Amino acid sequence: MILTRLITILSLLFIISCNSNKSEDEMNELWSKAQTKNSIIERSGTKFNSAIDMDLAMRDAETRLQTGGGLLGKGGISLGGILNNDQKNNVASTTIAMSVNPFLWRAALETVDFMPLSSADQIGGTIITDWYSTSNNENERCKLNIFITGRNLKTENLKVSSFCQEFKSPIWVNKKIDIENNIKIENAILNKAKKLKLQSS
Repeated sequence: MILTRLITILSLLFIISCNSNKSEDEMNELWSKAQTKNSIIERSGTKFNSAIDMDLAMRDAETRLQTGGGLLGKGGISLGGILNNDQKNNVASTTIAMSVNPFLWRAALETVDFMPLSSADQIGGTIITDWYSTSNNENERCKLNIFITGRNLKTENLKVSSFCQEFKSPIWVNKKIDIENNIKIENAILNKAKKLKLQSS
């Protein structure tokens, strides 16, 4: 079954990443660089999300820290500014700018990076993959819907739904999904998110 193969691939990727042959000094240097970038971004108050575009977030963060402003002026970009509304409406833009937990988001994207993406919306916290088949079994395909809610790295803030189909000429027929497989994929994402959080601290 293709979903079982997906879980096996995810498990192998996680094991390989945990047992990397990089020296401890190399890992510490990588973590140190990542921490430096995250610290700059967090201190700056940039409204750009590093999980979506790290380069843009870094440029805005450095500009803010050096000049007290941002890429788009001292106040940066805001919905209220675009609509020429008063200061009270900036609350709405701040709410819109808030996103889901960055570690869960990044972990989810990295976990399914071998599958084609149909859409990814960080503000809404949804990742939808396109249909994926392995070369060993082209008559079966699966896709994933991943939902991330809330800013905390918690199990209840992650939900994975999988869909599989089998080709029975001339149509694709839906297959029954084992809920346990969805839980295994959720666990793979959670484990990667915890590892990413540990690396950034």
